[in-house]
Amino acid sequence: MRSLFDVNVLIALLDAAHVHHAHAMQWLGDNIRHGWASCPLTQNGCIRILAQPNYPNSVPAVQAAARLREAVRTVHHEFWADDQSLLDDDLFNWTHLLGPRQLTDAYLLALAVRHKGRFVTLDRRVPLAAVPGATAKHLVVI
Repeated sequence: MRSLFDVNVLIALLDAAHVHHAHAMQWLGDNIRHGWASCPLTQNGCIRILAQPNYPNSVPAVQAAARLREAVRTVHHEFWADDQSLLDDDLFNWTHLLGPRQLTDAYLLALAVRHKGRFVTLDRRVPLAAVPGATAKHLVVI
């Protein structure tokens, strides 16, 4: 099952000084054969955070984009368009979203479910029940 990485996992993979870099690289090495995915939302977030001056290992946006571009050019990567709406009641169960910080995770989980993949995150508070049809196989916390 292909893995859609959240922004924090992408950052951990691309920043060798990140506190979770070794852990994320180990997980990737163990699971790369299944492939991985990114989408406009995760690509944008990754570059935006890596280029922020207050990020501990900040790099210029052009350098952050180059790192990500190199990663997505591998045979294991697949790009997923994110053309779903948070307002689609068939995709999101708002009664299980506890707050605004869960919106992006729920959105990415729904995208993974739609593509028959799994959402891979460092966040232990992703509400599986917020996405109809999502099961434990669709969510991996590393």
